[in-house]
Order: sequence, then C-alpha cells, then structure tokens
Amino acid sequence: MLTTPTPHISAAPGDFGKTVLMPGDPLRSKFIAENFLENPVLVNDVRGVQGYTGYYKGVKVSVMASGMGMPAMGIYSHELYNGYGVENIIRVGSAGAIQEDIQLYDLVIAQGACTDSNFAHQFHLPSTFAPIASWELLREAVKASEAAGARYHVGNVNSSDIFYGDHEGIPEALGKIHCLKKMGVMALEMEAAALYMNAARFGKRALCICTISDHVLTGKETTSAERQTAFTTMMKVALDVAVAVENK
Repeated sequence: MLTTPTPHISAAPGDFGKTVLMPGDPLRSKFIAENFLENPVLVNDVRGVQGYTGYYKGVKVSVMASGMGMPAMGIYSHELYNGYGVENIIRVGSAGAIQEDIQLYDLVIAQGACTDSNFAHQFHLPSTFAPIASWELLREAVKASEAAGARYHVGNVNSSDIFYGDHEGIPEALGKIHCLKKMGVMALEMEAAALYMNAARFGKRALCICTISDHVLTGKETTSAERQTAFTTMMKVALDVAVAVENK
C-alpha cells in the first residue's frame, strides 16, 4: 500500500470517491467537474494534472486526468488504486475508428484492449495476457448508453505506445491497420490496456469508454476544442455507471 500523498498526487486520504473518471486531457477533467459535478473541489494539481471530487446524483465521484499514453495511465491508476482506495476507474477518452460502420461521436466501449506495448512484461507472466474490462462496469455502461439513446459499439480496441509512427514510404503501415480491422478491432487509442492490466493486478475494476474523434479510414476528424468539451454523452454515460455501481 502506498502512503499518501503519493509521488504524483497531492490529495489527502479520503479525497477521492470510490469511482474516478479519467480523461487524458486535464482540461476535460476540469470541464466534467464544472459542468456535471455538484460542489466540485480541486484535490490534485501536481504537474497540472487536475483532479476534482464532487457529487453526481448524490454519489461522491472524482475525475482526474491520466495524461497521454500507457506509462502515464500506469502511474496514475497504480497510485489511485493502491494509495487512495479507489475501486473503479473509467477512462473517458477519444479514439480513432478503423471500421466503416463506426462514425464520429459514436461511443466505443472497450471489452478488450489489444496492444503492442511491453507493459505486461513487468508482471512476469508465462504467456501473453489478454487485458479485458470489468464485467460489472461494462454491463452498466451498455445500460446507460441505451438509456441515453447513444450510438455505441462494444468490442476490442488497440492500445498503442505510438501516436506518430515512422511510416513515411512504408506501405505495410496501412497493412497493420488492415490486420487489426479484419480481426474486428474497433478503434485505436493509447491507454486502456495498461489500465486493464493494473486493475487485474490489484483486484480492482476498470473500463474504457471512448468517443470517436477521428476516422483513420476516411480522414474525418474533430477539432481539439470539440475533443475537450463536446463529448458529453460519454461523460454522462460514465457518470451514470459510477452511480449504478455505488448503489449496488
């Protein structure tokens, strides 16, 4: 068990709710707190990674950014799970679609997270590991998405360590995306696999819900401002999941 404050979180014990929503962007964290939580209080601002705790439908809920990539998600989820007694982390992020039937602003709920990362190496496993979401959170996310009338898809995402790949003049780069596509992978993102592995290791629960911010096949994309503030359906769904698991 970590002592608090942890190396990257300055909050006091008890400052976080049982469930933490984790966008990548600190400004999205601020937006969620200010627009959805009652009486939000800033509980962490180390390195500008803003964390807030407030109430949603009477339930204590927190929201804190994870930053970008699996190393950052690995650090923050580890400290929240082990230092602050957080039970549920719900990533609320953006992703790039690689299936034709998935559109901008659709939700993708990551039942599993493929990855080319070496994050699992630390666990000294004898074979490959399949990072998956927690069923309790996944089930509630589907219910909340249907109640909200959202377009959603459940399945695999691919968590990558690389955003800018050195693909210039290399046609097989698109071939790699095609290989993921033919296996039914819905979208590309950068954090879910690490989150799911940490949750598995520490006996906690995790879920990744992403809004499609761009389409790899068509080139369509949202703006940075839209990614910060326009993904409200995803935010409401995640908050409703937090309420549902609190009341069980």
